[in-house]
Amino acid sequence: MNEVRIFPILGVGQVNEGDDLVTLFLDALTAGGHTLQHHDLVTVTSKIVSKSEGQVVAFDGTDEHKDQLISQQSKRVIRRRGPMRITETHHGFVNANAGIDLSNTAELARRTGVEVGVVVTDTFGRVWRTGVTDVALGSAGLKPILDLRGTLDAEGRVLEVTEVAIIDEIAGAANLVLGKSEGTPFAILRGLDESYFGEGSVKEDVIRPASNDLFR
Repeated sequence: MNEVRIFPILGVGQVNEGDDLVTLFLDALTAGGHTLQHHDLVTVTSKIVSKSEGQVVAFDGTDEHKDQLISQQSKRVIRRRGPMRITETHHGFVNANAGIDLSNTAELARRTGVEVGVVVTDTFGRVWRTGVTDVALGSAGLKPILDLRGTLDAEGRVLEVTEVAIIDEIAGAANLVLGKSEGTPFAILRGLDESYFGEGSVKEDVIRPASNDLFR
């Protein structure tokens, strides 16, 4: 891999319950003068996935209601500090406030005849680091982890524990071109190494089991 290009797909507009995200994406892709290429990687923000699925609730603005919503989406609360909750969701993600926020790869392939990967992204904070970045909540057509264990580094030493979260690196990179206030939910990464494409699961491959987690 020598070069990766990342560009946003503009002009999607407001997303409502029941909207077909594949149609919205392809319409915006065509309007922008773009076409999909073999093994492009399409990223989509989780917010519009939630909206299209109707996974949105009215919020009355009170702390009590916020706590109720967080509890509904949480398997357990790990830490509390004031209004902040660090929770584990029912999916196994550990994040702030249960991910509460104020893909269809086969269908893309069917309509375009092009094999692509898809990553659903969301914004996460990081333990002991200031600021947020985007990470992957789910993916299809892509191997989430690049396992380098047993290979050699540049000095010829055997790597014993190195596993690269390719899927989260992609999510963070895509966020660089989206912006937080521009309402642009789709991006395309082009030029990824062919070896990154294949089968895998964020839930199975990326989320660390509690038995291997020193902090839970």
